[in-house]
Amino acid sequence: LTMSSATSTNSLPSGLAVLTTFPDVLFIPEIIFGGLVWILVASSKVQLPILQGWVMFVSVFCFIMSTTLLCLYVCGAHGGSSSWVTLVSGYRKP
Repeated sequence: LTMSSATSTNSLPSGLAVLTTFPDVLFIPEIIFGGLVWILVASSKVQLPILQGWVMFVSVFCFIMSTTLLCLYVCGAHGGSSSWVTLVSGYRKP
C-alpha cells in the first residue's frame, strides 16, 4: 500500500488501483460503518422525532457521498485533475 493518493497530484489512481492506496482503502470500512450507523439510527426510538430525522439525513448523506466518491474514483471520472484531491480532503475533514 502506498501512503496517499493525495500526496501526489500528478497521478490520481483509478480503477482497481484505487484500492491500493491507504486513504482510499479506508472508503470500504467507511461505507460499511456508515451503513451500520444508518441502520442503528433508523431502528432507534428517540423522544423528539425531528432530531432523529436530522441525524438520519446526515447519516444517509454521508453514506451516499462515500459510495459515490468511491464509484467515481474507480470509474476514473477524475481524469487526473488535482481538484479531486481537494474535494476528497474537504469531504473527509471533520
